[in-house]
Amino acid sequence: MALAADTFNLDPSHSQVVFSYNHLGYSTTFGMFSGFEGEIVFDEADPASSSVSVSMPVMSMFTGWEAREGHFMSDDFFGATEDDLITFTSTGIEVTGEGTALITGDLTMNDTTKSVTLDATLNQASPYPFGPNQGKPTMGFNGLCCIN
Repeated sequence: MALAADTFNLDPSHSQVVFSYNHLGYSTTFGMFSGFEGEIVFDEADPASSSVSVSMPVMSMFTGWEAREGHFMSDDFFGATEDDLITFTSTGIEVTGEGTALITGDLTMNDTTKSVTLDATLNQASPYPFGPNQGKPTMGFNGLCCIN
């Protein structure tokens, strides 16, 4: 008898996408997106058959400089509206070790889709220790990728 995979909803209050970019060779600048929605369907018996889907509002970008954010939201970059989303949908998972995997998927930004691979690490899987979610099965991950 096969066991069902568990579905975990992302916690937007504890999730971020942090990014950096090289500014014409002069500096490396950082920013982040927040306001996530998404889920991880995790199959403990067969982690490679798990899946990840995430979406975040383009306009949730924060760089620490309002003029830069305005420029990114302009037609020079995103041409963003309140309804525009960045999405990631996994297409494959390769388990690489105890608690590590390469998660390949489609990243869509500004009507352009590229295949990217996240180098993912399971930080912890345990019942949540306190509050309204106390005892609820909870998982925490980090993922790193590079987009050219």
